[in-house]
Parts: sequence; C-alpha cells; structure tokens
Amino acid sequence: MAIDTSSSPPPPVETSEEPLPDRPKVRYPDGLSWVTVFWIGAIHLGALAAPFTFSWSGLIVMLALYWLTGGIGICLGYHRLFSHRSFTTYRPIRALIALIGGLAGEGSAVHWTANHRKHHALSDQDGDPHSPREGFLWSHMLWCLAAMNRERRDAHHERFAPDLAAEPVLQFLDRTYIFWHLLLGGAMFGAGYAFGGSSLGWSLVVWGMFVRLLIVLHCTWFINSVTHVWGYKNFETDDDSKNLWWVALVTFGEGWHNNHHAIPRRANFGRKWWEIDTTYCTIWLLGKLGLFWDVAGDPPSE
Repeated sequence: MAIDTSSSPPPPVETSEEPLPDRPKVRYPDGLSWVTVFWIGAIHLGALAAPFTFSWSGLIVMLALYWLTGGIGICLGYHRLFSHRSFTTYRPIRALIALIGGLAGEGSAVHWTANHRKHHALSDQDGDPHSPREGFLWSHMLWCLAAMNRERRDAHHERFAPDLAAEPVLQFLDRTYIFWHLLLGGAMFGAGYAFGGSSLGWSLVVWGMFVRLLIVLHCTWFINSVTHVWGYKNFETDDDSKNLWWVALVTFGEGWHNNHHAIPRRANFGRKWWEIDTTYCTIWLLGKLGLFWDVAGDPPSE
C-alpha cells in the first residue's frame, strides 16, 4: 500500500479568538446542555446495574462494540478519516463509519470534527475546548456539558468543519443522532430476549450500551486530559501533548498523542518500534484489501 503525502489537509481555520472575559462566563456562554447532562448521567447510572446483569454474552457484546464504536468509529473514523483526512475511502464506507462513530455516544461526526480541529488550532491556548490548563476535570468531561444554541453551533461547524457540514449524509446523521442509539438498544434487547428471555435482554442492554458507552467515553476523554498532563515527548510541540502507553492501550493507539500533535495527518501515530498503533494496523489491512487509499505518511522533507 503506497504512502501518500500529497492529499489535501483539512481546510484551514482561523485561530484568532476574541479576548477572554471572566472565565466562568466563557465556559458556559449558553448555559449547561441539560440533554448532555442527562445523557452522560444516564450512562453512568445505567452502568451501576452491571454487577446484577452480568452474562458472558453481555461481556462479549460489550467488548465487540467497544472496539467497533470506539476503535473503528472514533479512532479510525471521527479522528483520522474525518478530522485529519489521513486516508480516503468509498462514500458508502465513509457513511457507515460515520454511523458507527455516532454510536460511541460522543455526538455526530460533524460536531466531533469541529471540536477536534478547534483543539488542534488552539491546543492548550485560550479557546482550546478542553485544555487541562483550565482544570483537569474540565478537560476530561466538564467541557462537553456546555450548551450551544443553533446559531453558535452552525457557525462552529461552518468555521471548523465546512467540508463535513456540506455533506448531506453527515448532516442527516447529525440530526438523527439519538435515534440510532435507541434502535441499537432495542435491537440488543430483542435479540437477548429471543435467545435467553428478559434477563439476557437486559444484560445485553446494560453491558452492550451503558457499560460500553461508559468505557468508550472515559477512554476517549483520557486523550483530552491525561495525555496533556502525564507522559513523555518525542517531539517538541507548542502544546502539552504527551505519549502514554496505557492510554494508547485502551484507545487503540491514540495515546501516542505527542507524536500525533507533531504531525496530525500522519495515519500511524507510533514512532518507536514499541509504540504500537492498532488503529493504523486496521488502516493498513483495509488498505491492502483496497478499501482505503491515499494513506498519509510523513510530509516531504524541506
């Protein structure tokens, strides 16, 4: 599979921000998103039922969906395909990956990408959506509780992800985000009920939905918080990004975060022989099968 370094990067974004007034007002300019508060709260509360609904089937479904929605949906899809254009694929596969990523519980591909590109444009500076310099808990999860009115949301998408905002399929998935979660939850309960009664049905829902979403969310949030505080650097960058092995382990290679910030479009986040990037292994394999191409490597030397 050829390594391509000429594919166009994501559209440039303006990095200038208005002078920041009093910090608490900036954090939640439109108040709290009570829908998001309820969503995250429900995931955590639902996961408390895990000890009472355990089954081996539920555990297997949880692990499979953890890899599918977290590894393929977020790490490979939202991050490397949509945010950084690290490779190219067919439109139906692109749409399928966007759907799978939505089932990770972190919002639509358009909104996730806009937030992530803003993070790279203003990493650990004023305006970064989730810098630990504003507080560790803020960077880990409190930042995503902010409400965003329709006008601000549309402007955010147009500024940081205009390419995705123009795609009808991605706009449709943005509007129908919750529907797919309800459909998946209903399908898991129905399958469990058909094969093992209501006890198996609830086991698949609790483990396949609540436990799995809890794990995917916090593992993803480790990138925003932990890898901007602890770890080591292979590259001197203008931000606090670091590499941390155990975060890379639970995020399918995303924990080599300093490497990523040094060359964001590079599909392989690993640099040293032991910095294994399992998401890149998947990209490489699917490239060999002809499903992915134009995989980005190091930029040309000047």
